[in-house]
Amino acid sequence: MISLLDSSSVDHRLIDHEPEGATEAVCALRGHPASEAAKCIVLRVKVDRRTTRHVLAVVPGDRRVDLDAVRALFAARYVGFSEPETAERLARAVPGTVLPFSFDPDLELVADPDVVAQPKLYFNAARLDRSLCISGADYERLAKPRIERIASPATT
Repeated sequence: MISLLDSSSVDHRLIDHEPEGATEAVCALRGHPASEAAKCIVLRVKVDRRTTRHVLAVVPGDRRVDLDAVRALFAARYVGFSEPETAERLARAVPGTVLPFSFDPDLELVADPDVVAQPKLYFNAARLDRSLCISGADYERLAKPRIERIASPATT
């Protein structure tokens, strides 16, 4: 990831911290509001009986993925969270460390517009004890996500 940022001339900052994968807790360790974090969730999207797609949904850290919005976006019958093994294989990371980038052609990347609008965007750097900070604009330019409204308010 770092070599990709360097080769693309993306200004970034590495942040070392205590190991943490939960969004609220890692935001506190990094010292920023949860709205500036990229929460990354791997979803299973069943378009029909024979067609299953996998989507990496990226939403602000203070929000949740709106499964109904994703279902409507793909005209799908069902949307749910991928099994941990599938998510790890496609995202190439364990839960809590998933990058907001897809490096697998079978994992479609969709980001909420509020993610790319962030002047500073924080996310775990494929490990629990290190994070990255880049601009939302640089994230959009480099990751090239499909931008769609897929976040809804977090439930309390």
